[in-house]
Amino acid sequence: MEEKSFQYNESKICYRIIGQGKPVILLHGFGEDGTVWERQVTALQNNYRLIIPDIPGSGKSPLVANANIETYAEIIKDLVNIERSQVASQGGDLENVSLIGHSMGGYIALAFAEKYPQYLNSLCLFHSSAFADGEEKKATRKKAIEFIREKGALTFLKTSIPGLFNEAFAAENESVISSLISKATNFTDTALVQYYEAMIARPDRIQVLKNFPNPVLFIIGEHDKAVPLQSSLDQCYLPAISHVHILENAAHMGMYEQTAKANLALINFLSQV
Repeated sequence: MEEKSFQYNESKICYRIIGQGKPVILLHGFGEDGTVWERQVTALQNNYRLIIPDIPGSGKSPLVANANIETYAEIIKDLVNIERSQVASQGGDLENVSLIGHSMGGYIALAFAEKYPQYLNSLCLFHSSAFADGEEKKATRKKAIEFIREKGALTFLKTSIPGLFNEAFAAENESVISSLISKATNFTDTALVQYYEAMIARPDRIQVLKNFPNPVLFIIGEHDKAVPLQSSLDQCYLPAISHVHILENAAHMGMYEQTAKANLALINFLSQV
């Protein structure tokens, strides 16, 4: 594993490079950092060059002031250009990337695909959606912002993280949830509020799926409350080339809840693009 970073405005963006082969960017979601992909790294690193950033305000990347979903997409564009330049300086050629985004990471992936489709070989929405927030979802996020401002980021994540998992998995895998909560100490109130405000403000990107010319993989949790099954299914027919994988007995954290099936879906998809 190679730890790397670059400057975006006045902030340092940290990321990791693991493995060799076709480039794959893994974008984590809200309240996570790049280590959320540890089980996918194990499955993919022998055949792919995995590029795993910490979104600003998460992990080792400091917060970028006044950022939104489009800002994060611009940061990913800079990351791709930097990696292309470095590979070129060594006499190589960085191919177009496959972009995999979990939850909020999927929102960022869609914003990137809207503006820079020429960089992409394929796209994967991992428990994510191209639909904008409805009024009910916006209200829920605004209540979460109020909670964070009143009780703090750590208290909020301790409360919310267990609910991202299927109840049966959560009951049998307390260590997984405890590990995610232990990393929650790194989040500031400001970072979580910025993420929520960015998600509330993001536009509908259904047209991005309709226009995207390359394959799109949808990984869906059967019991996902954050991105409900029917909402996920409603977007699957939109891309020209669509692959759909439903993880039974998974909610919003299929990378942990159904690791083997999620990894197989990714391996089969990436091997075809």
